[in-house]
Amino acid sequence: MNIGLIDVDSKIPNLALMKISAYHKAQGDTVQWYAGEFDNPDRVYVSKVFTFTPDHQYPLEGIEVIKGGTGYDIASQLPPEIDFMCPDYSLYPDMDYSLGFLTRGCPNKCPWCFVPKKEGNIRPYADIEDFCRHDKVLLMDNNVLAHEHGIKQIEKIAKMGIKVDFNQGLDARLIDDSIAKLLSKVKWWKPIRLACDTAGQMKHVQKAVEALRWYNARPTSYSCYVLIKPNEIEDAIQRVRFLKGIGVEPFCQPYQPPEGRTIPREEKDLARYVDMKAVFKSVWWEEYKG
Repeated sequence: MNIGLIDVDSKIPNLALMKISAYHKAQGDTVQWYAGEFDNPDRVYVSKVFTFTPDHQYPLEGIEVIKGGTGYDIASQLPPEIDFMCPDYSLYPDMDYSLGFLTRGCPNKCPWCFVPKKEGNIRPYADIEDFCRHDKVLLMDNNVLAHEHGIKQIEKIAKMGIKVDFNQGLDARLIDDSIAKLLSKVKWWKPIRLACDTAGQMKHVQKAVEALRWYNARPTSYSCYVLIKPNEIEDAIQRVRFLKGIGVEPFCQPYQPPEGRTIPREEKDLARYVDMKAVFKSVWWEEYKG
């Protein structure tokens, strides 16, 4: 069977398509990226992450098509026999890191987040050795510190000497003295990422950073996601200034619900100002806004 793959809008290598490729290659099938009418696949898998991005424009008449991803259906999931395959890293020849999850879900029920609806409560998912094939790994867990399995896996990662990046951020509220000490034993290939989605989290971020610095866990390399919620621009500015003051680089993202929304100009301007680091470090928001 000839299998075609379409990645509509992923910003990083598409994990689902990598697992689908691994599964079909194990069945003896041919797998390649679908490039349009000159290909001749028997089946095409289409993956879409975001609901608000445009769909693909490839002609797919007369081809079996399977669509998946949150962009099409928040409840869509890979079949278990595919979901637990080691990803096919050959789909991305220049990829020099591994990709995966140790846990799925999250115990928090933040009103702006779709994870509880899509994945449910936090639970164990995989062992690092199931999918790690490089000396670096990008982990996409939504709240890895909220489950004992996640903490045990971090202990294992530290012993293996793998460089890690938790790209969804760590929950600062869960970083106590023992967790900070554990994280100091880990090798990092990106900044330690935290999140500060509300003003109430600022004290937790400060306490976490102080503990991490005490144990010398990448003492000068921290970043923090700052969600800009609708009609709360001043709250976001307060969090940005606080993070700058404690030496943590903020990364701003305007809230985008699953159905999409028109983002106000001021929210776009704030995100652009904060995320252009040369500008952020040289002028105040009031100057930039003016």
